[in-house]
Amino acid sequence: MNRSIFSIERLLPRTGALGETPSTGEAYRDVARIALPSVAEMVLMSLIGMMDAIMVGQVLGAGPLAAVGLVDQPRMLLMSVFFALNIGVTAIVARRKGEERRDEANRTLRNALVLCLLCSAAMMTVGLMTSRGMMRLAGAQADTVRDAETYYRILVYFLPVNALTMCICAAQRGVGNTRLTMYVNTASNLVNVVFNYLLIGGNLGFPRLEVEGAAYATGIGFCVGLVLALVTVARPHGYVGDGFLHLRWRDDWRIDRQAMGSIVRMGWGAMLEQVALRVGFFWYARIVADLGTLAFAAHQICMKFLNLSFTFGDGIGIAGTSLVGQMLGRKRPDLAQAYGKAAQRMALVVSLALASSIALFRTPLSAMFVGDVSSSAVRAEDVIALASRVMLMVALFQPFQTTSVVISGALRGAGDNKYVALVMLLCVSLIRPLCAMAAIYLITHTLSRPDIALMGCWAASLIDMMLRMTLVYRRFNGGKWHDIAV
Repeated sequence: MNRSIFSIERLLPRTGALGETPSTGEAYRDVARIALPSVAEMVLMSLIGMMDAIMVGQVLGAGPLAAVGLVDQPRMLLMSVFFALNIGVTAIVARRKGEERRDEANRTLRNALVLCLLCSAAMMTVGLMTSRGMMRLAGAQADTVRDAETYYRILVYFLPVNALTMCICAAQRGVGNTRLTMYVNTASNLVNVVFNYLLIGGNLGFPRLEVEGAAYATGIGFCVGLVLALVTVARPHGYVGDGFLHLRWRDDWRIDRQAMGSIVRMGWGAMLEQVALRVGFFWYARIVADLGTLAFAAHQICMKFLNLSFTFGDGIGIAGTSLVGQMLGRKRPDLAQAYGKAAQRMALVVSLALASSIALFRTPLSAMFVGDVSSSAVRAEDVIALASRVMLMVALFQPFQTTSVVISGALRGAGDNKYVALVMLLCVSLIRPLCAMAAIYLITHTLSRPDIALMGCWAASLIDMMLRMTLVYRRFNGGKWHDIAV
C-alpha cells in the first residue's frame, strides 16, 4: 500500500472506502480541474487589487495609500452579510448538483438574488449614514480621514452591484463552473485597472480625480462584472459550463419558503463566522492604525501580499468546498474527506513555494507600493524598510494559512458552518486583537518603538492562524460533518 501523505489511501478516512475510489492521480486532477481556474481568478483579482494600492501609492504617496487601506475593513464589515449568504449558496448548489436536482439549484439562486438585493439596499443606506464615524472608528487620522471617507462613500454606492455579482459567482462555483467566474472577475478587475490609470492621475484627457478616481474605477469594474455574470446565467449554453444554472424573467421569482429556509439556515452559521472575522479584523486594523501613518502604510503593503497568498488557498479551497458538497450529495462521505484532504495537500505545496519567494524578494516587492512623493509626510524609504521586515512574518504565515483556509472551505461545503464560526470567533475576534494589544503594550512601554510594535502585532496574527489551523483540521479528521443535512 502506498503510504505517501499524497496517496489516495492516506486521503481516505480511517474507516476506509465505501465503494469505488479514484486513483491518486484522478483525485488530484479532479481537484485541479476546479481549483486552477479558481486560483487564477483569485490571484488575478488580488494582483489587480494590488494595482489600486500601487497606483495610489506611486502617484499620491503614503498618506493616500494609508487612507485607501483604512476603507478595507469597514467595507468588508458591510459586505459580511453577502459573504455569509454566498457561502450558503455555494454549499447548497453544490449539494443539489450532486443530487442532480437542477430546478432546486436554480430556485435557490433566484431566492438568493432577491434576498441579496434587499439586503444590499439596506446595507448601502447604513454605510452612507455612518461613513465619517466608520472612518474615525477605523483609525483615520487628520491627514487621512477626508480621502478615506471619499473613497468609502463611492464604493458604498456600488455595493448592490458588487453583491449581486458575488451571488451569481458563488452559485457557479458550487456547480464547479470556476472558469466562468474567472472570466467575469478578471474582466471586471482589468476594467478597474484601466480606469485607475485614466482617473487617478488624469491621463489621456481624463480628469485627475486622485483617490476619488480610484473609487470610481472600482465601481465601473463592478458594473462590468455584473453584466458578465448575468450573461453566464441568461445564456449558459453559449459559454463555458454545462448550463446547470439558467435564469429567465419568466421563471417564478417569488420567495420560496423551503429554498429561503435552506439559505438562511446555512447562512446563519456563515454569518456568525463573517461577523466574527470582520469585527476581529476591524479591531486589529484599528490597533495597527493607532501606531501611526508610517506603521499603517507598511502594514497595508504586507497585507496586500498576505491577501495575495490567501487567494491561492482560497482558490484551491473552492474546489474542496464544491467537491465535498457534491460527494455528500452522492452519499459518499469517504470521497468527500478524500477530496478535502487532496485540496489541502495541493495548497501546502503551493504555500511552501510562496513562503520562499516572499522571503527572498521582500524588499523589491515592498518598494513597488510607495513612490517618492515630495508632498508626502512619510518618507518612502522608511515605509519600505519597515514593510521588508514584516514580510518575513508574511512568509511564515503561508503553510498555516493555506491549510486553515482549505480545510475551513471543506467544512463549509459540508454545511459545518457553525463550528467554523466558533473557531473564527475565538481566534480572530478575541485571540488576535488581544495578543496584538498585549504586544504593543509591552513593546512600546519598554522600547518606545512603533516599528517593533508592528512586528508584535503580526506575531499575534501568526498565533491566531496556527491555532485556527489546528482546530479546523482536528474537526475535519473527526468526521462529525458527514451527516449534516443541507
